[in-house]
Order: sequence, then structure tokens, then C-alpha cells
Amino acid sequence: MSKRKLLVVISLLGVLGGAYFIINFYQIFFWSNTAFTNEASYVFIDRDDTIDSLEVQLLPLLKSVDRFLLAAEKKGYATRVRPGKYKLLPKMGNNELINILRSQKQTVSVVFNNQERLEDLAVRVADQIEPEADQLLEAFYDTEFLATNGFAKENALSMYLPNSYNVFWDASPEDFRALMLKNYQRFWNSKRLNLAKNLGLTPQEVYVLASIVQKESVKKEEQPRIAGLYLNRLKKRMRLQADPTVIFAIKRASNDFDQEIKRVLYKDLKLNSPYNTYKNLGLPPGPITMPDLSAIEAVLNPEQHDYYYFVASPRKPGYHLFAKSLSQHNRNKKEYVDWINQQRIFR
Repeated sequence: MSKRKLLVVISLLGVLGGAYFIINFYQIFFWSNTAFTNEASYVFIDRDDTIDSLEVQLLPLLKSVDRFLLAAEKKGYATRVRPGKYKLLPKMGNNELINILRSQKQTVSVVFNNQERLEDLAVRVADQIEPEADQLLEAFYDTEFLATNGFAKENALSMYLPNSYNVFWDASPEDFRALMLKNYQRFWNSKRLNLAKNLGLTPQEVYVLASIVQKESVKKEEQPRIAGLYLNRLKKRMRLQADPTVIFAIKRASNDFDQEIKRVLYKDLKLNSPYNTYKNLGLPPGPITMPDLSAIEAVLNPEQHDYYYFVASPRKPGYHLFAKSLSQHNRNKKEYVDWINQQRIFR
């Protein structure tokens, strides 16, 4: 073979080799490697996940996991897998996929309301983000955190306001707790703090009273009236005598919060519990549920009236009959008791 022909062959081999390298490079990094056709797919990476466990999760989503792993190794991602929720789009190449998994964490919408206890809240939140319920609960009850921020174990639930929150899926229990504290501080602005002060209540006490209002009625239009009634009783140093607090006390004493109690009996009123407002003056030491924001606002902006008594209305389910005097209340109560007996509700 002449020298000229040899150079031509070498040049052709070089061109072919270069073309192969370029094609292979683009195939590994830039050609579409997604196998799904839906609008988007989501990947959830735990804190203890590695590239091996991620491979299992990506298997149904990619055309070639091997090419993805090769690109991940070349880009240094294989040893730096980061936890979180990530959104993958169709027709993405490995380079773009890895860039997303490296730096574009998605938030999730965490929603909760009307949880009776922090234990229930922990379970509810754990269903929506990575940490387990016991890890969340440990952070919720952390005594140092509570003391530093003006809470006690009994009223710790009052830091959590029902709403929808954008939270990183891999948020730690401490991260989530910090977000809730920040939202609590934002909610309790100077206007609301002044309203609470004018009532002679702390924000935690407002929350406790709102929890009772919430259990008494979910009717937003009636909550300010009920709040005003309980505030009237507090001013007169009358016991609140709120049936929902007795129900909570029964559940707490039996450690059975799943039981359903539709009727409070006279014997229940004798239960020794700091939550029994038939035996104790003032507010219970903590909330009996997580109130809606409407109930909190109802306490801060109560209806002004002279009512001191109320009972459920048999004529208008969900609403109540209010009275200014005990004699009127007893008449309303008889009407209610007669009705509840007719319904054969004995517990």
C-alpha cells in the first residue's frame, strides 16, 4: 500500500472514530432516554437512597438505565445522589435528567386540619413527606424547642395552623417544624396580638378556646356567638361547662381517641381531669383539637351579647339555642334532652 493510500485510510478511520465518539457522546448525554409518554413523571429519592436504589426506581421510566448510569458516573452524580421529589419530562436526555436530579427539587402540598392531637398531626404529615410519624412527633415534643419558643407540651399543638403548605418532600422534621413556627409568627401579627391582649388572652389561650368553639360548631356564622358566650363566662368566672372538653377528657383518660361519644352523661361530669371544664375554672391546659382559622378569628372577633348558656337545637341540626338566663336554658335543655331520648342516643 502506497504512503498516500495509507494516509487516506488513516484519515477515514479517524473520521469514523470521531463520528462514532460524537454519536456515542450524544447518545449517552443528549439523546432522549425517557420511556414514558405521560405529561410528567415524578421520582422520590429518600435520604438513604443510593444510585443502586435509584436505578430500580428509574427502570420503568428510561429506555436505557445503563446509559443513564454511565452519564451519572461521568458527571459525578453517582456518588452524590440527593434526596427530594423531582419532576421528569418526556424526551429528556441523560444530561438534563441528571441536572434536574441534582438541583431542581419540587415541593409538595402538605394539607392538614382538625387533628385532635400532635400524634394525629404527625401521622397526617408523614403521609405527605418523607419523615416517619415518630420522627416528626419527637421534633414536635422537643422540650428545648418548646420552651425556647414559649410553648409547653400541653399546648404545643397551638403552633400548628390548618392550611396548605408548600414543603420540600425530603424536609427534615426540624425543617418542617421551623416552617410551622414561621407561619405561626406570621399569623400572629400585631393586629391579632392586640385583639388577644384586649381579651386578656395569650395566642395559645385563644387557640385553646377556639378548639372548644370548633368542637361545638363548624358553622362559621355561629362561631362568633359561641366564642362571645364563653368569653362572657370567663369574665364572670363561671365554669365553661363545655361538653367537648369532657369528651376529650374521657378519651384522654382511656387513651382511646378513636371512640365516638355522642352524649355526655352526668357521671362523666365528675371525671377528675384538667380538661373537664365542669369541674375546673378557666380554660383547659391545652387545645382539644386543631381549630379552623375561622374559629380562631371568631374568638378574636366575638359577637357582643348577653348569652351565658346554649344547647344543641333539635329543630335546626348543627345549630344551637342560646339563653341569657338559667331558667330559659333549662327549658331549651329539656327540649333537647327529650329529642335526644327520642333518637335513642344513650352514649
